Amino acid sequence: MHGADVPIRLLDLGTVAPLRSQTIYHAVGYAMTNGAPDTIMIVSPDAPYVSIGRHQDVDREVDRAVCADLGLSIIRREIGGGAVYLDGDQLFTQWIFAAERLPATVEARFTLYCDTLVQAYRALGIEAAYRPVNDIHVNGRKIGGTGAARMDRAEVVVGSLMFDFDIGTMARVLKVPSEKFRDKVHQTLSEYMTTMRRELGEAPDRQVVLDAYIAACSAALGRRIEPGTLRDDEIALAERLDERFGSLEWLEDGGGLRRAGVRIHEGVRVAEGATKARGGMIRCVAVIRDDTLDDVAFSGDFTARPADVPEGLAGTLVGCAVEENALHERVAAFYEQVRPETPGVTEHDWVTAILQATSTTVPA
Repeated sequence: MHGADVPIRLLDLGTVAPLRSQTIYHAVGYAMTNGAPDTIMIVSPDAPYVSIGRHQDVDREVDRAVCADLGLSIIRREIGGGAVYLDGDQLFTQWIFAAERLPATVEARFTLYCDTLVQAYRALGIEAAYRPVNDIHVNGRKIGGTGAARMDRAEVVVGSLMFDFDIGTMARVLKVPSEKFRDKVHQTLSEYMTTMRRELGEAPDRQVVLDAYIAACSAALGRRIEPGTLRDDEIALAERLDERFGSLEWLEDGGGLRRAGVRIHEGVRVAEGATKARGGMIRCVAVIRDDTLDDVAFSGDFTARPADVPEGLAGTLVGCAVEENALHERVAAFYEQVRPETPGVTEHDWVTAILQATSTTVPA
C-alpha cells in the first residue's frame, strides 16, 4: 500500500447533530487536496434520525408520517445502501482516503474495511466474520453493513460499530404494505440482527471499543494513526453541505425516481418490480409503450460507481424492446462502455428487475 510512512489522521468528533454526522465526512472527502492526510473519522449522532441511501426513493423506503410523529429527520447520503435508523448507540467509522492508498476496486475496499471491524469485534470477544459483499455477521446474525462512494479525489468507505440497536423504531419507520408485514419485519430484525450488548450481555466502554478499532486499522493498513483536528476549509464546506443535505429537494430528488407525470393511454402502461441481488435490492419502474421501454428508472440499496449509473443505464434502455435478449444486449453495451463498479449486482440482475416489473402493472 502506498504511503506506509505517512500517518493517518484520526478525527474523534464525539457526538454531533444528525445532519452534521453525515455532512462532515462528505466535506472531508470533497475537501481532500493533493497532499492532504488520509482520515479515519469516528462520530455518533447526538439525536436519532433515519438515513437513506444515494439511490433510494424516500417514499418507497420510509414512512415519512411516522418519522414526523417520532421527531426523526430523514437524511439522504451520497453513499449507497439501505434505509436505516441511526442513534447514539452506533459508533460511525468513516474512512476518507486518497484513491491510490486503498485497493483498486470497491469490493476489495469493502474486504479491507470490513476486516478492521471484524478484528475489533474479535478483540472484544465477539466472533464476527466478513460476509461479502459488505456485511459483517456473528453466527449468522448481521452486526453491521458498509457503504462506499467516490468524492472527487477521495475514496470514502463507511460503516459502524454497533453497541445496541432499536429494532422497534427501525421497524416503525420503514415503509411497509401492512401492519402484519411490519410485525414480520420486527420479528426478522430481532432474529437476524445482533449488537455488542446482545453478544456480551452489556455494551463495552466506548474508549475500549475505539482502542480496539484503531489497533485493528493500524495493523490492517500498516500505518500509524495519529489524532488530528478538522481544518477550517473542511468545517466551512460541512456548513455549506448542511444546507444542501437538509433540503427537501435533495431528500426527494437526490437519488430516486425522477419521472415527470406520464400520461397513461391506450398502449401505455406503468409497471413496477424489484429483485434482490447479492449486492442489494434493485427496484424498477418502467413505462411501456407497445412492448417497448418508453421510460425506466431504478432505485434501491445497492452500491454503484459512478453515482449516476442507475440514471445512465436507464437512459440507455429507453426505446429497447421488452425482451430478455434485447435487454441483455443494451445492459452489456452500457457495461462495456462505462465499465461501472456495481459490487454484487450483475448485468443479469438489472434485466431481472425490468422483467419483474414488466410482468406487473401499476394502477394509473
